[in-house]
Amino acid sequence: MSDLILDHVSKRYLVRHRLEAKNGWRSLRQRLQAFRGQTDEFWALRDVCFEVERGETLGIIGHNGAGKSTILKLLSKVTTPTSGEIRISGRLSALIEVGSGFHPELTGRENIYLSGSILGMRRLEITEKLERIIDFAGVRDFIDSPVKHYSSGMYVRLGFSIAAHLEPDILLLDEVLAVGDATFQAKCLDRINQLHSEGRTIVFVSHDLVSVERLCGRVLLLNHGQVIASGGARDVIEIYWETGRTRGASEKLDQSAECSREVEITSVTCHDASGQDTSAFRTGSPVTVRVKYAVHATVDDAIVELYVHSIVAGQYGAWFLLTTASGEDGKPLTLQEGDGEIEFDIDELGLLPGICHLSARIAHQGQPSNKAIDWRHQCLTLRVDSGKSVRGTFHTPHRWRLVRASHRLESQRMDYGPVATPSPGGK
Repeated sequence: MSDLILDHVSKRYLVRHRLEAKNGWRSLRQRLQAFRGQTDEFWALRDVCFEVERGETLGIIGHNGAGKSTILKLLSKVTTPTSGEIRISGRLSALIEVGSGFHPELTGRENIYLSGSILGMRRLEITEKLERIIDFAGVRDFIDSPVKHYSSGMYVRLGFSIAAHLEPDILLLDEVLAVGDATFQAKCLDRINQLHSEGRTIVFVSHDLVSVERLCGRVLLLNHGQVIASGGARDVIEIYWETGRTRGASEKLDQSAECSREVEITSVTCHDASGQDTSAFRTGSPVTVRVKYAVHATVDDAIVELYVHSIVAGQYGAWFLLTTASGEDGKPLTLQEGDGEIEFDIDELGLLPGICHLSARIAHQGQPSNKAIDWRHQCLTLRVDSGKSVRGTFHTPHRWRLVRASHRLESQRMDYGPVATPSPGGK
């Protein structure tokens, strides 16, 4: 039995562009046309069809602008489809923004009742679950303080805890695992798995491909508003990687590079200090990146590169080269036929808190960016939490000293003090 059915659903938006007034436009009609501008059609979704069976956990992935958020808005009835039909069987709750509905002047306890009511819980139900919600969030010592005094971590933990104790038939989740530290993220994953084991139907939208693969039995891939792949998580994620090569060159990193494929990257994973495979780290923490590959024909002049695309406050930053693997004295590597693996050990992660995408490239030494042996674009999404107390764009391990001139030279030295490149505007 299907709890969700999207039958040939399309969603169109009208985008208005204001026209620039030209010299010689004198008539009232021409001036009104310039003021009203030109209206273009934008199809966020086109003829989308899929079903979600009862008790299934479905993942939806896709690059930015693919239509993922539009599907969530349609399912949660924030907007309506332009054409097609959506059928929902059962009680549906959507967690699209953690902490939505919180009032800063109310205490944590009061906001549990307020937010829980907004999410569709009855007051008696909230009261029965109150202690569990508080314990899950780990904010008992501050539960009767206004949430305006909460740290950002406490705020989002409480928001997720409320939503995690919903008991709808169908639950929509949008990037909700980008909350809290690694320990709390593990609790979130456990709670989602528990809801799945209880037979809840879950639709999970995320850029975190590691979590999608762990949680979802089936995954849909959206591209420009259409479903281009559906199936097992690993297979669809592989197609997602491939579509990254042809998305165009709107970003500074050339994603349309020609690949010769005598070597293919088979996986890219990140590991913490204990060796655990994870996608959540702290600024300044050690990280090991493992790039596995298969060599089909020996390459004697290879380099392996890692790129990062940082996202801060929901805005895309620039691509930059994180590190490069080459032989001794900068000489290229020789990759023999067969399977191989390269480990990059990063003693202190230099990224500040936020979401970032990791890409891997194998190329011939000196090969231009529009060509490569193999590219894996945005193959891994990482969440960076607060660690080192720094501001700016990235954290750089370093040493500093303070020198004062008087009747004699005095100096004071400090190893590994915090520093960061200044943000735009000098902040």
